[in-house]
Amino acid sequence: MKIKKLFNRKTVLVTGHTGFKGSWLSAWLTELGASVIGLSDKVPTFPSHYDLIKDNILQDHRIDVRDAESVFSLIAATKPSFIFHLAAQPIVLESYNDPLTTFSTNTLGTASILDAMRRINHKCIAIMITSDKCYDNVEKNYGYEETDPLGGKDPYSGSKGAAELVIRSYVQSFFRNSDSNIRVAVGRAGNVIGGGDWAPYRIVPDCVRSWSDNQKPEIRSPFATRPWQHVLEPLSGYLSLACELNDNDALIGEAFNFGPPPQNNTVKELINEMIINWPGSEWVDKSTENNSPHEAGLLQLNCNKALHILNWKATLDFEETARWTSDWYRSYYKESPESAIKITNMQIKKYMDFAKQRSSFNI
Repeated sequence: MKIKKLFNRKTVLVTGHTGFKGSWLSAWLTELGASVIGLSDKVPTFPSHYDLIKDNILQDHRIDVRDAESVFSLIAATKPSFIFHLAAQPIVLESYNDPLTTFSTNTLGTASILDAMRRINHKCIAIMITSDKCYDNVEKNYGYEETDPLGGKDPYSGSKGAAELVIRSYVQSFFRNSDSNIRVAVGRAGNVIGGGDWAPYRIVPDCVRSWSDNQKPEIRSPFATRPWQHVLEPLSGYLSLACELNDNDALIGEAFNFGPPPQNNTVKELINEMIINWPGSEWVDKSTENNSPHEAGLLQLNCNKALHILNWKATLDFEETARWTSDWYRSYYKESPESAIKITNMQIKKYMDFAKQRSSFNI
């Protein structure tokens, strides 16, 4: 079933709706005709994309995802047809500062959502979002597949690998039973960029904050490669996965990678591409002074499973991804926050048009 038809007039719970990806997903679901209910303990940044699009949210609930009884009560009261679980502590470097909160939020928080669904057992499709960093990253030069070992050399990655084990155990113990009405699958993606991200320790927000003040950002890992993708790319994957799971019980418990084609670009290439669309900006190479905690230098995903089973592939190329990101921030800083709201809606509609033209997924 195509996403335009499936989500129209449906109640959808988005956890982490105040975050970067969650707010974009909420805006897109509203565009599709869904009634969005949000669950989050706080607005994580200021400014925030959520503050720009919050009128799209039918209900906004301030709940800590680790509060299992409050999570249960909300799901029992609203009976969503779909749940997209994005609530998390998403920052790798922050996981070194506060590993316990990272593990409890990302792992026990995931268990809270799953246990609420186990107790309710109304018909519901849940897409649990983990991360590409759930893999045991050995810096190999080809893409990780969904069957590769899980792991994690830092607390964030470990928390996402642990969340995957929690999901697997709930699926096997409860959701594969013949009397279960719950269908669960997993989406893995990472290194998402786009307008409206102001999280700390991230390359794009750091750059645009500096450029908006006519400053030069200091870059400590310019040659690290990442599978950069616009925020709408993985969201289209999550929506596509929900559609296929709606029709295919065989996908219960399955995990899917969502990422760009296997042509990772460096931090330096991303910044230079953004500068094309932000004239007069510069940056400073501080790679010789890099004393930051470990982060993967090479990370790629193999997305063949999504292509063959979901008929999904990335829609935008690298240049379009950088340009759309720059356009959004330049609109926000050079014009007004209100103009950025229009850019959000315009990019969602334009993305769906491109996806249809390029046959990227079943729009």
